[in-house]
Amino acid sequence: MKKRAAGGIVRAVRLTMFVMPLLLAACDRQGDSPALASAQAATATQSSAQSAQAVQAAAQHAGASVPVAAPAAAHGGGQTRAEVYASVRKMTAVGKLMFFDKSLSGSGKLACATCHSPDHAFGPPNALAVQLGGADMHEQGMRAVPSLKYLQSVPQFTAHFHESDDDGDESIDAGPTGGLTWDGRVDHGSDQARIPLLSSFEMASTPQKVATAVRAAPYADAFRDAFGEHVFESDLATFNAVLKAFETFEQTPELFYPYSSKYDAYLAGKTQLTAAELHGLQLFNDEKKGNCASCHVSERTRSGAPPQFSDFGLIAIGVPRNRSLAVNRDPKFHDLGACGPERTDLKGRDEYCGIFRTPTLRNVALRKTFFHNGIYHSLDEVVRFYAQRDTNPAKFYPVAHGKVQKFDDLPQQYWANLNTDPPFDRKPGDQPALDEAEIKDVVAFLNTLTDGYQPEAQH
Repeated sequence: MKKRAAGGIVRAVRLTMFVMPLLLAACDRQGDSPALASAQAATATQSSAQSAQAVQAAAQHAGASVPVAAPAAAHGGGQTRAEVYASVRKMTAVGKLMFFDKSLSGSGKLACATCHSPDHAFGPPNALAVQLGGADMHEQGMRAVPSLKYLQSVPQFTAHFHESDDDGDESIDAGPTGGLTWDGRVDHGSDQARIPLLSSFEMASTPQKVATAVRAAPYADAFRDAFGEHVFESDLATFNAVLKAFETFEQTPELFYPYSSKYDAYLAGKTQLTAAELHGLQLFNDEKKGNCASCHVSERTRSGAPPQFSDFGLIAIGVPRNRSLAVNRDPKFHDLGACGPERTDLKGRDEYCGIFRTPTLRNVALRKTFFHNGIYHSLDEVVRFYAQRDTNPAKFYPVAHGKVQKFDDLPQQYWANLNTDPPFDRKPGDQPALDEAEIKDVVAFLNTLTDGYQPEAQH
């Protein structure tokens, strides 16, 4: 597997990345019933409108002026831009209501917002390694809940990602990149929303149960108004519209990609970083120290778009096995990321085993659980693991008969996939890439990535 370039690969927030997930209408199109056709037509209209909105938002962030043509009509007569935007607002409104609706789950006790808390950057509100769900709310998941913020620019999964000629070096093959989940197995917000709704250890529902709940919900009339009078005539049409409503809501700029952190204010010249924060940024970027920016890009793109703090690549770093997870009671079980078990299309492809998508570090200080298996619960622990994984492995991995069992959650046959770029280029006894004071400064910098900063409040 091709290693990611040590110097970092700047991932562009290209306008197409804002738009692409929104160009599909209802997912899993099946049959040709009038109700389903109506729902698909409505979602197609929404996609065009939301694409226009996304392009405008992207252009604003990039400092560009992009003309946006009025979207084509779903039905032959055409719609004005105002009418299309009104439709998007309706879908966003019902998507938000459903996001907090526990009746969509099989247990009636779990809403999207339960695990994706708005007060925690749409990530988990607690320090559990993985969240509880299922029909009885006692089923333990196998992966930590990711944030839903800043997903608008994640590209579709590809095994060989190349930069655009505007924002990077097209000659560099960055390897596996993209997808909206830890293993990159889905590309669109509506497909992502399907996963927790139907998962037996998450919301544990079915399309039929979801459709029934929406028909009985207080917002049923608003849902029909948003998606058309025929949307309730078929469970499938209703369910597909639910998925599209979630996707639309999760593209709300002011909620899901506001770019309102202290670091954004710093880049705009509206505030200054403290000495510790500035030193932390330098260590974060330094290829011989933290080298964090090689995957968590910290600079604006060439087109001027804000940094996403992720290159969206899939990478193996060998985090320790979390023995508190129920799935790991079986010593033969391993979560291998892109090659399974949740993702199945790359099963048997050894070069994809053990790799997980690099999450954004925006709002990372609001999290209490880190890495795909929730093994760590503080940023200090996370940064220390990066700095000392190879110099002090006994701190992180079990020791048996005097020997460190390094990379204990990745079978040795896949170790060739492990990243060896700095700071993972050292051996036991070497000086760690960061000392304790430097770790604290990196953490101080990471705290500047939390949205909601108000420069005027600091004076």
